[in-house]
Amino acid sequence: MLGAIEAGGTKFVCAVSENGRDIKERVSIPTTTPAETMQQVYDFFRSFSIEAVGIGSFGPIDINTKNDTYGYITTTPKTAWQNFNILGDVQKHLGVPAGFTTDVNAAALGEWKHGAGAGKTSCLYMTVGTGIGVGAVINNHILEGLNHPEAGHIIVRRHPEDDFKGTCPYHSDCLEGLASGPAVEKRWGEKGSELTARPEVWELESYYLAQAMMNYILILTPERIIIGGGVSKQPSLLAKVHEKTQQLLQGYVQDSMITQHIDQYITTPGLYDDAGITGGFVLAARTLEDTPN
Repeated sequence: MLGAIEAGGTKFVCAVSENGRDIKERVSIPTTTPAETMQQVYDFFRSFSIEAVGIGSFGPIDINTKNDTYGYITTTPKTAWQNFNILGDVQKHLGVPAGFTTDVNAAALGEWKHGAGAGKTSCLYMTVGTGIGVGAVINNHILEGLNHPEAGHIIVRRHPEDDFKGTCPYHSDCLEGLASGPAVEKRWGEKGSELTARPEVWELESYYLAQAMMNYILILTPERIIIGGGVSKQPSLLAKVHEKTQQLLQGYVQDSMITQHIDQYITTPGLYDDAGITGGFVLAARTLEDTPN
């Protein structure tokens, strides 16, 4: 039996699985303080005999095993969680091997193994919601290096008629600053869910997201791109992203998945809202395999 923790800024979702895919039982726990939240996490898992656990966490986190702060949530705006050693705490209390990555990396791993990226050696997962996060699986492994990618903060060309300053506290008008859920709400004065009938909102949103698609395609060439998160659920958005991505590429990348089947290439999650927790199971299984007997 495997465990998974999807550690979000609003809630922690914990689950167990007997086959590494199907959820046997799950619980949702409010994200308050480490002392309160983690105690409820451990109370849940003590009801099961798990062999390993996979953690996909909100960040920023340190996933570089060479660093003293490996396994920590670091400079998060959630002050109670700053510099919290979540990996060490889980290992201490559960006493099983634990894998650790970002929440979007976990979602990418889940979609690659069991969702819209199944059967591929690579896929990219992008969530567009409170922020914009990107995780990727390349050659069957999570993309990591110096640390985890922060591809939601890439610089994009500003629309000539867009004078919105942007919401990112670090970069103002990076992709997240111009196209995240809070950016949509601040620019237009209403939440995205209330703006469905206003096509100009989604024309502008797709203008920025398509630039991101072009950059990710040119740099990483993933075999599939999956867009999740609350903003991505707008009915007209994905078709506009498809069209604008093709326009931007101008036929430069000659692959039929992009030139003819882009609706299959850039798609929605196959696991819906379970991508992160399923990726946690995949991470747990891999961690168990890599742990010496």
